[in-house]
Amino acid sequence: MLTNSVRRTQAIRRRHNAGSNPTPPASVMGSPPSSLQEAQRGRAASHSRALTLPSALHFASSLLLTRAGATVHEACTFDDTSEGAVHYFYDESGVRRSYTFGLAGGGYENPVGQQGEQAANGAWDRHSHSSSFHSTDVPEAAGSLNLLQPRPVVLQGMQVRRVPLEIPEEQTLMEEAPPRAQHSYKYWLLPGRWTSVRYERLALLALLDRTRGLVENILGVGLSSLVAFLGYLLLLKGFFTDIWVFQFCLVIASCQYSLLKSVQPDAASPMHGHNWVIAYSRPVYFCICCLLIWLLDALGSAQPFPPVSLYGLTLFSASFFFCARDVATVFTLCFPFVFLLGLLPQVNTCLMYLLEQIDMHGFGGTAATSPLTAVFSLSRSLLAAALLYGFCLGAIKTPWPEQHVPVLFSVFCGLLVALSYHLSRQSSDPTVLWSLIRSKLFPELEERSLETARAEPPDPLPDKMRQSVREVLHSDLVMCVVIAVLTFAISASTVFIALKSVLGFVLYALAGAVGFFTHYLLPQLRKQLPWFCLSQPVLKPLEYSQYEVRGAAQVMWFEKLSAGLQCMEKYLIYPAVVLNALTVDAHTVVSHPDKFCLYCRALLMTVAGLKLLRSAFCCPPQQYLTLAFTVLLFHFDYPRLSQGFLLDYFLMSLLCSKLWDLLYKLRFVLTYIAPWQITWGSAFHAFAQPFAVPHSAMLFVQALLSALFSTPLNPLLGSAVFIMSYARPLKFWERDYNTKRVDHSNTRLVTQLDRNPGADDNNLNSIFYEHLTRSLQHTLCGDLVLGRWGNYGPGDCFVLASDYLNALVHLIEVGNGLVTFQLRGLEFRGTYCQQREVEAITEGVEEDEGCCCCEPGHLPRVLSFNAAFGQRWLAWEVTASKYVLEGYSISDNNAASMLQVFDLRKILITYYVKSIIYYVSRSPKLEAWLSHEGIATALRPVRAPGYADSDPTFSLSVDEDYDLRLSGLSLPSFCAVHLEWIQYCASRRGQPVDQDWNSPLVTLCFGLCVLGRRALGTASHSMSASLEPFLYGLHALFKGDFRITSPRDEWVFADMDLLHRVVAPGVRMALKLHQDHFTSPDEYEEPAALYDAIAANEERLVISHEGDPAWRSAILSNTPSLLALRHVLDDASDEYKIIMLNRRHLSFRVIKVNRECVRGLWAGQQQELVFLRNRNPERGSIQNAKQALRNMINSSCDQPLGYPIYVSPLTTSLAGSHPQLRALWGGPVSLGAIARWLLHSWERLHKGCGAGCNSGGNVDDSDCGGGGGGSGLTSLASNPPLAQPTPENTAGGGDQPLPPGPAWGPRPSLSGSGDGRPPPLLQWPPPRLPGPSPASPAPTEGPRPSRPPGPGLLSSEGPSGKWSLGGRKGLGGSEGEPASGSPKGSTPKSQAPLDLSLSPDINTDASPSRAAQDFPCLDGSAAESGTPTGALGDWPAPAEERESPAAQPLLEHQY
Repeated sequence: MLTNSVRRTQAIRRRHNAGSNPTPPASVMGSPPSSLQEAQRGRAASHSRALTLPSALHFASSLLLTRAGATVHEACTFDDTSEGAVHYFYDESGVRRSYTFGLAGGGYENPVGQQGEQAANGAWDRHSHSSSFHSTDVPEAAGSLNLLQPRPVVLQGMQVRRVPLEIPEEQTLMEEAPPRAQHSYKYWLLPGRWTSVRYERLALLALLDRTRGLVENILGVGLSSLVAFLGYLLLLKGFFTDIWVFQFCLVIASCQYSLLKSVQPDAASPMHGHNWVIAYSRPVYFCICCLLIWLLDALGSAQPFPPVSLYGLTLFSASFFFCARDVATVFTLCFPFVFLLGLLPQVNTCLMYLLEQIDMHGFGGTAATSPLTAVFSLSRSLLAAALLYGFCLGAIKTPWPEQHVPVLFSVFCGLLVALSYHLSRQSSDPTVLWSLIRSKLFPELEERSLETARAEPPDPLPDKMRQSVREVLHSDLVMCVVIAVLTFAISASTVFIALKSVLGFVLYALAGAVGFFTHYLLPQLRKQLPWFCLSQPVLKPLEYSQYEVRGAAQVMWFEKLSAGLQCMEKYLIYPAVVLNALTVDAHTVVSHPDKFCLYCRALLMTVAGLKLLRSAFCCPPQQYLTLAFTVLLFHFDYPRLSQGFLLDYFLMSLLCSKLWDLLYKLRFVLTYIAPWQITWGSAFHAFAQPFAVPHSAMLFVQALLSALFSTPLNPLLGSAVFIMSYARPLKFWERDYNTKRVDHSNTRLVTQLDRNPGADDNNLNSIFYEHLTRSLQHTLCGDLVLGRWGNYGPGDCFVLASDYLNALVHLIEVGNGLVTFQLRGLEFRGTYCQQREVEAITEGVEEDEGCCCCEPGHLPRVLSFNAAFGQRWLAWEVTASKYVLEGYSISDNNAASMLQVFDLRKILITYYVKSIIYYVSRSPKLEAWLSHEGIATALRPVRAPGYADSDPTFSLSVDEDYDLRLSGLSLPSFCAVHLEWIQYCASRRGQPVDQDWNSPLVTLCFGLCVLGRRALGTASHSMSASLEPFLYGLHALFKGDFRITSPRDEWVFADMDLLHRVVAPGVRMALKLHQDHFTSPDEYEEPAALYDAIAANEERLVISHEGDPAWRSAILSNTPSLLALRHVLDDASDEYKIIMLNRRHLSFRVIKVNRECVRGLWAGQQQELVFLRNRNPERGSIQNAKQALRNMINSSCDQPLGYPIYVSPLTTSLAGSHPQLRALWGGPVSLGAIARWLLHSWERLHKGCGAGCNSGGNVDDSDCGGGGGGSGLTSLASNPPLAQPTPENTAGGGDQPLPPGPAWGPRPSLSGSGDGRPPPLLQWPPPRLPGPSPASPAPTEGPRPSRPPGPGLLSSEGPSGKWSLGGRKGLGGSEGEPASGSPKGSTPKSQAPLDLSLSPDINTDASPSRAAQDFPCLDGSAAESGTPTGALGDWPAPAEERESPAAQPLLEHQY
C-alpha cells in the first residue's frame, strides 16, 4: 500500500513538472479508498487469473468514485469523453499514461505504473494494431470492477492501440494467451456488394496510396496493364538475355508497384508532402522507352528511309537505328539508378520542357511559362511553318530562269519575314490576348467578371496590359504588310543572285562589326568595372556623380546610339543575311535537283529561316558571335563540310547555345570550388572538398551532359561535390507560387482586433516589392533595350540592391519588345549571412591597393592587382551602380521617443481635437447631424451650467482644456481653448452655420471630442498615463478599433459616419500634424495655416493602417506620400513605429549573376530540403559565400525552401510602356496615326495654298495667321506639341509643372483674334479658381467657364465624297456653315482636338487624368463641352482653333 502511494505521488509530480494538465488537489493524493483496496484483495484471493488494477486507474477511482452517482469506466471508443471515461495512451517519450475525464471536459492525466512491465509488453506483442475494440480480448474481472472491464484505448501518434491491463509478476505464468482477433476492411465493389480485406484502414494507408477518384483508378489500371504488355512484348522479341531478363523484370515490377505505393518524397519531386503526379512518372517513362525500343528496332529492320549523310554523319541507316535502340535499352535497365538520383522530372515538367526546347531551338520561340503556354506557343510555330512550307516547296520545285527569282519565292520571303516579326512580338502566354478577344466578342462575360470583382479596389494593371497588347496588334497589322511588301520587292529585284559572290561577305562583316561594337564594346565601356581593370565606367550616365537622384534617368547619347544600332541590326542586317542565304541555297537546290531531296530541303529552309529570323528579332546580343563562328568554321576551316550557309547557321545557333551553357557551368564550378575562397559551412564541406579533386574528370562529363540537356549542375548539400539534376524549363519552378499578402480583406474581423495578423515586418514590407514590380513592368523592357542592364538573354538573373530593397529579378521570356520576368524580394533585415553578401555587392574596390602581399598602390582609375584578380573569380558582376527606378523612400521613427513626455502627448491630443473639429465642419452631412433629434437630445445636458465629464481617462497632463474647478471636461473650458478654431473652420464652409458657444455646432464638436478622447482611454485600458498602454490605444484607434463602452457616448450610433468620417480620420491626421510639429513647432499657431495644412495633407497624403486594403491600393496607384503607425511585434522587440513613405526616384545597383549559379543553387536546395529532408535551419548550404551569393540566392527560393517576403507573379514588360524609348522611337504605327498624319499634312497644305493665293505668304506665315485673316493660332511647325504627360512627370506633386501634351491643342498667340475678342492669356500652371480643391469633401463653389460647343467638323457623307470637312470652302461646305450631313436646327456633337503627332500617347482610361485631379478647371464637365480630359479648355478659344479640321479626330467607326 505504501508502494502504491509512493508511485502515485511520483507520477503526479512528474506530470506537474512537465507543465501539462493541471495537477489534482492535494486532498486526492493519498492512498485509494479502503473499500476499493479490499475489493481488490478479495478478488485476487478468489480468482487466480484475475488482473490487478493499474495505479493510474486506482487514482481515477479514488478521484471519481467518491462522488455520489459518479461512474468510472474505461473508454470503449476513441470518441468516448463522458464523465469517468478512462483513456490510455503513449506520450512522445514512450511512457504509458492514462487520462480520466471529469465534469465539463476536465480531467487528470497520469503515468501508468510500471508494475508487470514485462507481462504487459508480452501482451502488447501478441495483439495487432487496430482502431476497433473487442471485449473478448480482455479477461473477465469480478466484483465492483465489472464497469472497468472493457479494454482501454491507447493513442499513439495517429493510431489507436489497445493496452493490456497490468498483471502481477507472480500471476504471469498462469495467464493463457487470448485468442487473436481478426480484423477486416470492408471494400465496396458494387452497389450493395462488399468484400472483406484483411487489413485495417491505417495499415492499408501504410501499404497503398489513396486514390482521389475514379479517373485515377482507371489511369492506374491502364498504365499497369500497358507496362505489363510492353514488357512482355520486349521479352518475347528477345531484347534481353541472361541476367538482364531478371533486371528488366525488376524494372517492370518497380514501375507497377509505384502505381500502388509511390515513393514519397521522390528525388524529382518539387514539393513537400504527397505528390500524386510523381506516382505516374516511372510507368509513363517505361512505356515511352519500350515503344521507342520497339520502333527503332522496326525501323532498323525495315529501313524505310534511304541513308542521309549530314556533316559526315550517316543518318537513318540500319546501324544508326540499332545503335539508338541499344542506348534506349541500356537506359531502361538503369531505371532504378536514374530515379534514385532524380535525373528525370515528373511527367508534366518533362512535357513542358520538351515543348519549350523544341519551340526555342527548332522554331526560334520564346520560353514558356506553363504547360498550356508551351502547347500554345509550339502550335503557333507549327502553324506558321506549315503555311510557309507550301510556298517554299512550290518555289523550289519549278526551275528558275537564269538571274531571275520566281514570284512565288519572293512571296515566301515576304511572308517569312512578316510572320517572324509578328511571332517575335507576341508573348507565349495567351491570357491577355484571350482577355482582349473575350472583351470584344463576349462583353457580357467581361461585365459579369467586373461585377464579381467590384467589391475590391479596381486594379489598373489588366486594362493597361490589354491596351498595350491592342497597340501591338494595331502596329503589327500595318508593319507586317509593309515588311512583306518591302521584302517581296527586295527579293524580286535579284540583288541577292546578282551580287552573291560579294554581298554575303559584306553582310557578314557588317553584322560582325555592328554586333561587336553594340554588344561587346559599348556594354564593357558602360560597366562599373570595365574589363575588370578600370575602377570607373568610361561612359557614365548623368546620375553617376549625383549623391541622391532627383528625377528620372536622362537618355544619354550612347544609349540612343545603342538603341539605334540594335534597331538597324534587327530589322536590316540580319533579315538581309537570312534572305541572302535563303536565295543562294534555293538557287543551289533548284540548280541540282537530283542532289537534294526537295521535300526535306524545303522543310529545312522553312524551319531554319523561321528560327534564325525570330532569334535575331528577339535576342540580338548573341547573334554576331554565332554568325562569326559559322563563317570561320564553314568558309575557312572546313568548307567541305558545309551544307549551305542557311543550314550551317542553323546548326551553329544550336551548338553555340549549348556552348554558352557549358561556359556558364564551368565558370560557376571553378568559382565555387576555388581553394583560396572556399567557405565551409559545415564539417561535411571540409570533408568533401579534398574528395572532389580526384573526380574532376567525372565533373567535366557531368557538365557536358548537363549543358546538352539544359539541366542544372547543383552542389550536393552546398559542398564541392557536384551532381546533375533533372531537366527544367527556363521558368525553373514547377509551381506557380505567389506571395499571399495578409490584410483586412482576407482575415476575419475578430482576428484583426485580437491578434492583429500580418503585423510582422516581412508581410508589411512586401508591398514595396510589389510596387517595385509594377515600376519594372513599365520600364524594364525599355531599359534593357537602352543597355542600362548590360547584355541580357532568356534565363538571366539580376540582383537589384539599394539601401533596404534587395530583390532578385529572373528574366524568363525575352521577345522583340517584351520581357517576362519574376521578382523575388528578400527581407529588409536579413540574417547575418545575407548582410555579409549585401556588403560584398555594395562596397567598392577602388581603395584596394594590394598586389599579392604588398601594397604598392595603383594607377588613377585603375584597379589594383588584388582587386582585379578577385573580381575575376566571382559568379557575379556589377553592371550599373546608378540605375534609377521609381519607388518609395521609407523613413521610420520610434513612436515611443516622440510621445515619451506628457507635453508631447498633450500636443497630440490637441491636434486630435482640432482634427475632429475640422472634419466635422467639412462634412457634407453636418446639417443633417445638427438637425438630428436624437443627437440633440443626447447632447443637451452638456450645455447645463456646472456640467463636466469626469471620466478617469481625462487629466490635466494631457488635456489642454481640462477644467480644474469641475475636475473634468466642460463646455466653457472647451470653448475657451477651441472656439476660435471652430469659428474659423465654420467660416471656411460655404453655407453659414451658427458659431456661438452654445450653438449646436459647438455642442456637437464638444461631444465628439469627448467621445474621441474617451475611446482613446478605453483602448489604452484606462492607463493613458503609462506610455505602453497609450501607444497601444493609439494604434488601436489608428487601425479603426473603436470600443464605445460608455452609455454617454451611445448617441454616436445614430450615424456611423460620425466615427468613420470624423473621429477615425481625426486621429490619423493628428499623428501627421504631430510629426510636423517637430520640424516647425510654431507653424500651426495660426488657424489659417493649420487649416491649409490639414487640407493639403488630405489632398496629397494617404494616412491609413497598413492592414487596410486602401494602403496597398494607394501605393500601387503611385500616391505621392503615405503615413502609417506600425506595431512591430518580433521575438526580441515590441515597439511602435511611424512609417512615412515618399514617392521618388531611387538609385539601385544592378548585379548580373551567373544564371547557372542560380539554377544550380536552387536545384540543390530543392533536393536537400524535399528529398534529403534536411531541416537544420543553420545548414551549411545557406551559409554566406560571397563569391556566389549563396545565401541570397537560396533565400530567394519558393517557400518553404527559401524565405522571400515577396514573390511576384510572372509579369510582362512591353517596350511601348517606356516613356523615353517611346519618345525616341515614336509610338506604335497604326492606321489611326497614319490618318492623323495625313490629315495634318492636308491641313498644312491647305493653309499654305490659301496663304500663297491671298497674300503670297508661306506655310509658316499662314499657320501664324498670315493670309488667313488673323486666325490667332500659333505655328505648329515652330511650336510642336510636347510629349504627353506620363505618370513619371505628372505624379510628382505640385512642384513639378506638367508640360502640355498634344491633346491640349494649339496654343493661342498673344495677338488679337479675328473676331475682336482679346485672346486668353495662357500661362502654366494655370491659376486655381477660388475655393477648396476638388479633392476635398466640400463641393466647389462658383460657376466655371466652359468652352461653347462648336459645329461639327467631320461628317460621314457630303458632296465631296464620304468624308467632308466643315468650315472650309471647297471641301464639304462654305466657311462658317455647319458640315453637311448634320440635321438642321440641331447642334452637332463637339469633337475633341486632334493629336497631330505620329506617336500619340493617348490616355484611354476611363478615369480622369492627373491634371484633372489637380486643377478645378479640369473636371468631367470639360469632356461634355467638347474639351478632352486634361486639356486647358475652360477658357474661350479662338474660332480658328475650334473650327480647324486638324483639331478634330476621325470618327471611331472609320477604322
